[in-house]
Amino acid sequence: MTEIVPDSEHRGLVARLPQRVRDLALLARFDRPVGWWLLFWPGAWGVALAGEAVNRWPLIAWLLAGSIAMRGAGCVYNDVVDRDLDRQVARTRSRPVASGRVSVRAAAIWLAVLLAAGLIVWLQLGWYARVVAIASIAPVAAYPFMKRITWWPQAWLGLVFSWAALVGWSEAWGTLALPGLLLYAGAIAWVIGYDTIYALQDIEDDALVGVRSSARALGGAVRSGVAGFYAAALVLWAAAFWTTRSDPLVLLALLPAAAHLGWQVATLRSADGANALARFRANRTTGLLVFLACVVVGTRL
Repeated sequence: MTEIVPDSEHRGLVARLPQRVRDLALLARFDRPVGWWLLFWPGAWGVALAGEAVNRWPLIAWLLAGSIAMRGAGCVYNDVVDRDLDRQVARTRSRPVASGRVSVRAAAIWLAVLLAAGLIVWLQLGWYARVVAIASIAPVAAYPFMKRITWWPQAWLGLVFSWAALVGWSEAWGTLALPGLLLYAGAIAWVIGYDTIYALQDIEDDALVGVRSSARALGGAVRSGVAGFYAAALVLWAAAFWTTRSDPLVLLALLPAAAHLGWQVATLRSADGANALARFRANRTTGLLVFLACVVVGTRL
């Protein structure tokens, strides 16, 4: 049986907050910063691969702020939509909305606050990047419903959680171009891989309540499936690097990230929820390694 890992461990600063404030922080997953790092890194990659990591460091900082706000908003929206399903899953039934500690009305107000913070970040972008960013609204709004209609909601999450790559690239480069699109495509494959790992935590409860996921779809082939998506990500990132600078040496920049992804696959234990959560969280490091590779490739010496 898969070990159940609590959805929130109430550690650090969040654990010291008053109950009401703590519930709002938990609703936005402020206790789990891995989510905003995973949302942020593709945007930072886009800026770095476009050669603007140093000159546009304030843009990277704004993208981080936007990731924190918008990931929080996405979690609030997702929890309101999924509150009935969350009550049926052991890991999620204690979430603030599912448990009744936060009302839907209060959650909606909190969502508006987080969206306002995201709007401030959006206004820091040029008009072209603003249009690219706002085009993500419809896919983001549709995401919570994907687990009800497809076995691959992780693929839809890949579309929306990688969108920052398009925003970062278009803001730094001035327009969308092939390297930025390839970077985005690679990020989609990466997200499918790591979110399949994440979905292993709920695979038994998901089967009972009828929630679909790539982890359930892959069954006993989860490890090879994740390996395939990670391999696709590396190939697409390599193509993005090559179209940025056609020098075989630039491909060496991806070796640390490739080794880290290989370690995740080799050490993944699908029946161990704690192991799956740890491998999922390890993708913060993957994001950093790809960012450093993008800096190397994008910097013109």
